[in-house]
Amino acid sequence: MWLRLINLLTLVASILLLASLSVEVLYSREFAEFSTLYAWAMFIVCIIFLTDFFMLVWASDNRLMFLLRNFVMLVLSVPYHMIFSVSGVHPNHTATMVLSGVVMLRAIMALYITLRWLIARRATRLLWAYIATVVVGTYFAALFFYEYEAPVNSAVTGFGDALWWACMNVTTVGSSITPVTALGKTICVVLPIVGMAMFPVFTVYITSLFDNASKPQG
Repeated sequence: MWLRLINLLTLVASILLLASLSVEVLYSREFAEFSTLYAWAMFIVCIIFLTDFFMLVWASDNRLMFLLRNFVMLVLSVPYHMIFSVSGVHPNHTATMVLSGVVMLRAIMALYITLRWLIARRATRLLWAYIATVVVGTYFAALFFYEYEAPVNSAVTGFGDALWWACMNVTTVGSSITPVTALGKTICVVLPIVGMAMFPVFTVYITSLFDNASKPQG
C-alpha cells in the first residue's frame, strides 16, 4: 500500500516538474537564472523522488544490490537546485537547464515505475513506457529548443513553432526551421536518433497483436 502511494506521488511529482518548467520557460522570457519558486518546486519533486527510491530500497529483498544497480536513480533524485541555493552558489542559466534535464530523466523513470504496477501485462507496460518516454522527451526538447532558440532565431516565433520542430524531428521527417545555437543543433541530432530507436517498438507491438489475433483459437 505504501509503495503504491509513493508511486502515485512520483507521478504527481512528474506532473509538477513538467508544469513548473513549462511555466518558467513559456512565461518568463528573460534569458536569465530561474526563479526561487522554481527551485522550491524542484526541491519538492526531488524529495518525493528520494522517498520513492528509499522506499524501493527498503522493500527490496537485497537492499545493497538494489542500491548498487539503481544508483543512477539516486543521483538523478538529488535536489541540486536547492543545494546550490542554500550554499550560495548561483549556477548560470545553462547549468540550470542541465539540472532540469537531470530531473527530467528521473521523471521518465518515475513514469515507468508507476506504469509498472498500474498495468499488469509486461508487453503493454513496456509499450506505454515507450510512448511516455517519446511524448515527454519530445515536449521537453521543444521547451529547451524554445528557451534557447527564440531569443536568437527569427524562425521561432512561439512555442508552437518549437513543438512542431521537435515533433517533425522525432519522426525523422525534419522541418524548415534550422537551429542556430549549439544546444538546438545537439537536440536536432538527438531527436531523430530517439525516434529511430523508439518507433520500431510500436511496429513490433502492433504486429504482435495482429499475429495473435490471426491465430486460430482452440
